[in-house]
Amino acid sequence: TDSLKCVALASKNRSLADFEKALTTYKAELKDDPIISTHLTKLYDNLLEQNLIRVIEPFSRAQITHISSLIRLPKRDVERKLSQMILDQKFHGILDQGEGVLIIFDEPMVDKTYEAALETIQNMSKVVDSLYNKAKKLT
Repeated sequence: TDSLKCVALASKNRSLADFEKALTTYKAELKDDPIISTHLTKLYDNLLEQNLIRVIEPFSRAQITHISSLIRLPKRDVERKLSQMILDQKFHGILDQGEGVLIIFDEPMVDKTYEAALETIQNMSKVVDSLYNKAKKLT
């Protein structure tokens, strides 16, 4: 129970350091159980995503080394997680690995023209089907 209290407190405080400390302190209880370990891995990923989003939020361009130093994780891990978040569309941006920079874009506006065109085509299809059925009855 102490182990879960430490994990819950770390999660409540959104602290990756406290979370990792709880995992190392209570390794036998937390890591050895496959079900708990799976849930803790997901929780860690969620905490990491929340922390990364909170850190990068004020920036439009940020050095990956700076982000990793703020989160206190290796650059490679931060880079991997950021690229996964970009692919999962958690935020819009690109990783410029040549310069070691994360470039963050504003949320793109949704173009409703495509959806409207699809709806028009579907309605036209219904009209054509209806006219075909009426023409078929006449012959």
